[in-house]
Amino acid sequence: YSLVTQQPLGGKAQFGGQRFGEMEVWALEAYGATYTLQEILTVKSDDVVGRVKTYESIVKGQNVPKPGIPESFKVLIKELQALALDVKVLDRDNNEIDLKQNFDDEVDIPPVSSNDDMTYVNDTSLNDGFVPDEDAEQQLGEDAYNEYVSDEDADVYDDSDF
Repeated sequence: YSLVTQQPLGGKAQFGGQRFGEMEVWALEAYGATYTLQEILTVKSDDVVGRVKTYESIVKGQNVPKPGIPESFKVLIKELQALALDVKVLDRDNNEIDLKQNFDDEVDIPPVSSNDDMTYVNDTSLNDGFVPDEDAEQQLGEDAYNEYVSDEDADVYDDSDF
C-alpha cells in the first residue's frame, strides 16, 4: 500500500491491485451493487482501520463491520486545511465527525509550557559555557577575552549596537 494515501499499489511488479476506474464505478452504480461498490472503494482500497477490522471479523467468523473513512478523503481534508480552510465533516444530524481513526493521528504531543516573559530557556543550563560578550570580558579579563575574539570580530562587535 502507498504510504501517503494507503491505496493499493498499481502494477504487477509492485504486487499491486487491478485498477478500478471511474467508468467501472459508474457501471456498478448503474447495476445497483452498492455494497460491492462500498467494499471496493473503502475496505479494499484505503480504509486502514476498516481493513484491519474486516480481516479480524473474517478470521473470527463474525459479521463484517461498517467501513470507515477512506484515507484518501483524510488526505484531501488535510490538504484543504493546509490552505487555511476550516473544513469540518458533519453527519446527517449536523454533528461533527472525528476523523482521527488512524493510529498515527492519536499521538499525544505534550503541551508547550508558557514562558511569557522569555526570561529563561528550558533546555539550557547556566553551566553550559555560553555567556554574553559583555559578561565574558568582565569574567575573563580584557587580555584573555581578546585571545578568543579575532581583530575582525572585535571591530564588528565594537561598532554594532545590540
